[in-house]
Amino acid sequence: MPELPEVESLVAYLREHAVGRVVARVDVAAISALKTYDPPVTSLAGLTVTGATRHGKFLDLDVDGLHLVVHLARAGWLRWKDTLPAAPPKPSGKNPLALRVHLDDGSGFDLTEAGTRKKLSVYVVRDPAEVPGIARLGPDPLDDAFTVEALAAILAEHGRAQLKGVLRDQSIVAGIGNAYSDEILHVAKMSPFKPASSLGAEELLTLHAAIRETLTDAVTRSQGLATGDLKAEKKSGLRVHARTGLPCPVCGDAVREVSFADSSLQYCPTCQTGGKPLADRRMSRLLK
Repeated sequence: MPELPEVESLVAYLREHAVGRVVARVDVAAISALKTYDPPVTSLAGLTVTGATRHGKFLDLDVDGLHLVVHLARAGWLRWKDTLPAAPPKPSGKNPLALRVHLDDGSGFDLTEAGTRKKLSVYVVRDPAEVPGIARLGPDPLDDAFTVEALAAILAEHGRAQLKGVLRDQSIVAGIGNAYSDEILHVAKMSPFKPASSLGAEELLTLHAAIRETLTDAVTRSQGLATGDLKAEKKSGLRVHARTGLPCPVCGDAVREVSFADSSLQYCPTCQTGGKPLADRRMSRLLK
């Protein structure tokens, strides 16, 4: 799933390549991706792209005061093309294309989504706050207001909730998902199941630094890359996430996994849990 660093990099790419251009037209290939109808997506045609920004994992393209807001969900992506086909796309259940934005110089981008679970969402709104997911967002971890004190207040409020769940809940902290919560906790050397309110003063400093450094490093590594190269860059920089069975780059222990109904987490027992493997709850239920 694209998370804060990837969306930040997509926004930076659009600032460089789309801002200042006029939207020639918008082709909708999957009507289910459109979550709003007023103003219609066709109202973007003839307007100029004046800005691009990010709200958590949401991408926001300012088009003369209207906002094209995109949430890429688990399997969505933005694919930039210097030259787009002139013919409108034909709707197809097997086609990953959801929406295509043509710009006045012939360039533009496709919004695509792999797989059968279609969750990619596109909104055209007058104010980004009209998007329910944006209205619910917690603070941005790269914002200057996200201080150690702010993090301490968040963790205290959520008591015995597990750190992993707190970090990836968008209403608590915006932009961190499954992958980067694994990476942050590995850098901080903390168990994903550690209770949020149990951190001491030094641990708070450590976790705050891990959040800022992990995300900032990922954003920095992605700077200047083409949209098609961002996924590979993300994967190459991961230390534990999606690396089950491979050696931890810090201590060499095998990375372990805990599976859930529709996701999994990865961690290093030596670095994070005192050498003790965490119970895989899905397997535990199957063995009963």
